[in-house]
Amino acid sequence: MGFRRLILVVLSCNMALSAVANSLMKCDRFCKSAGYHEQVPYPFGFSEGCGIRLNCSDDGGIRIGDFPVMNLTSKTILVRVPGNCSRSVESLRGLNGGNFAVAWWNVILLLKCVKPLTDCTPPGSLVNTRFVKGDCDLKNESVSCYSESRGDDEFLDWERLKRRNCSVALSSLAVDFRTGKIPGLSLRFNTAELVWWLDGKCRCHVNAGCVSIRLPGGRYGFRCKCNDGFVGDGFADGDGCRRGPNCNFKNFMQGKCGEKRVKILIGGLAAGACAVVLLTLLCCYLRRRSAFLKKRCAAMRFLSEAAGGSSVPCIPYKEIERATDGFSEKKMLGSGAYGTVYAAKLHGFGRVAIKKLKCHGPNGVEHVMNEIKLISSVRHPNLVQLIGCCVENDEQILVYEFMPNGTLFQHLHRVQGSGLSWEMRLNIATETARAIAHLHSAMSPPIYHRDIKSSNILLDLNGNSKVADFGLSRFGRADDSQISHISTVPQGTPGYLDPHYHQNYHLTDKSDVYSFGVVLVEIITAKKVVDFSRPPSEINLAAVAVDRIAKGLIYEIIDPFLEPHRDAWTLSSIHKVAELAFTCLAFHKDMRPSMVEVAEELEQIRQSGQPLADEILSKVSSRSSSRSSWACGSEKSTRTLSNKGVLGSRRLILSQRVGSALSTMEVIDDASPVSVHDPWLRAENSQSAANLLGHLARST
Repeated sequence: MGFRRLILVVLSCNMALSAVANSLMKCDRFCKSAGYHEQVPYPFGFSEGCGIRLNCSDDGGIRIGDFPVMNLTSKTILVRVPGNCSRSVESLRGLNGGNFAVAWWNVILLLKCVKPLTDCTPPGSLVNTRFVKGDCDLKNESVSCYSESRGDDEFLDWERLKRRNCSVALSSLAVDFRTGKIPGLSLRFNTAELVWWLDGKCRCHVNAGCVSIRLPGGRYGFRCKCNDGFVGDGFADGDGCRRGPNCNFKNFMQGKCGEKRVKILIGGLAAGACAVVLLTLLCCYLRRRSAFLKKRCAAMRFLSEAAGGSSVPCIPYKEIERATDGFSEKKMLGSGAYGTVYAAKLHGFGRVAIKKLKCHGPNGVEHVMNEIKLISSVRHPNLVQLIGCCVENDEQILVYEFMPNGTLFQHLHRVQGSGLSWEMRLNIATETARAIAHLHSAMSPPIYHRDIKSSNILLDLNGNSKVADFGLSRFGRADDSQISHISTVPQGTPGYLDPHYHQNYHLTDKSDVYSFGVVLVEIITAKKVVDFSRPPSEINLAAVAVDRIAKGLIYEIIDPFLEPHRDAWTLSSIHKVAELAFTCLAFHKDMRPSMVEVAEELEQIRQSGQPLADEILSKVSSRSSSRSSWACGSEKSTRTLSNKGVLGSRRLILSQRVGSALSTMEVIDDASPVSVHDPWLRAENSQSAANLLGHLARST
């Protein structure tokens, strides 16, 4: 019996202690002083058991330290900070408690700073009327502002505030930056806003979500928020969350839906605005679609008219964009004044070159129509073939056959490849001259290219050339026309442009002859046509070439890579091409040869190298027959040359194996194809030609 009584006594004591503890831990949420009985929301209260303890003053007001509490929300505490000209900055630390702290979006008004702050300077009239209201004399005081930008957490940096070295905290201004509103519409004068939280792990109601709060020092707190459709404080230890009242039309109109009324209004306005926007977008789309179809029909009509009897296919813009990876720089082959060229692979066409013009609008369409009209009527093995075009999306695009070996300009200036031999350069010049001569003589009316230059001469893998870019080309006068020129504004590339055309605005076939003469000089010298790094008198390559050729000093500008003195034919042919370039560069157009004459002369110079190689090879073989080992090698080389039939290979073998014998030979036969006395085709030889030939005779 004694043992049972002891157990009963212990249990009774435990129950009594638990009851006392519960009574001590219970949170008092009423401020009962002076008959004030309004309950504050969880987790606020006025006793030890409350999550966030507040002070209840004798007059029934709620305070945090010496500052009255104006409002308690689900996120913040609003306290009143009246203007005070003697309040120390340190006294504001009373606004920081165990579970609340001053938010970063507050602006602190300070006095007696060691150095005025640059954050902001409030007007004196605003301070007197809104903050102190005559309680302080601020005539001789300078009021400064302290504010912060948003950091990693939501709290004001007190250490940073202390470093401003101000002694008086006049007041505070709460500015609501969080909602994205204009700050002027959300100012609260003489107010400080505090952020509150609870410590530990989230303890929220099942119908609420937990909001994590990052605290100074790397700690975390939390708040609870009821889900949509529920109301309450959201805490499991508080009132939790309960379903809101039914929001029918009657209750909505009577304002009984609480926050839902605002949400429904906003939703209705947003839905109406979306409907208006969608209708507007639909109308704009239909109008643009109609305009696009009209433009496309007009473009098709223009293309049909431009192409005449030829069929130039129109390639969809999306297919071109896909083939070029959205006109990626990785696909870009080059860029000029009129457009950018990309390499691509189109279905049904294989590898192609796509030229996207830079000029848009009517000028761009005119450029495309002009090129289609001209190039679709011409067929020649040394002219680039037009494959298709595109005039959609306000873009003008031309599609050509792909030339995989770059341009003559790139090879001459070592941008691509290791250099071109003289035989290859002469072959390129001859083929280019044939193509231009075809435009001038085989077409009726003739076509003037107007932009002959080394970057418009494309090469294939075998070194064959094709002339490209007919964007500036024009039809000339018919053969029966009494007018020999076209009056038009000069267009072309500096350095290649005919000076007579530039001066008189008269475009003729001789304008292309002049441009081709510049290309011949570029082939001989491998120098840039316009180079500002050269002396002022030598910036223009054509002027330099005319001067050197006229003085018989062509050797000063010959590209050393050509090795002009390796044999008589190379030296002689270079001089002959230089003489031909000299006549093409004559200022007066009537002194220039026609492109047909230029092509015939280049063909004769090119073919003159074949008999010379055969003759030299025969002499070397007969003189070396006594040496069996070398004779076998010569026979093998000769057979190889005969099988390949390639002039460049034959000349290479000659220069490698019979260099010493070649240096002792003299080419003096007047009937020889490389004789320096061969007459120029035209009757009106220039004085410079005689000087050139005299110098050649002395040098050989």
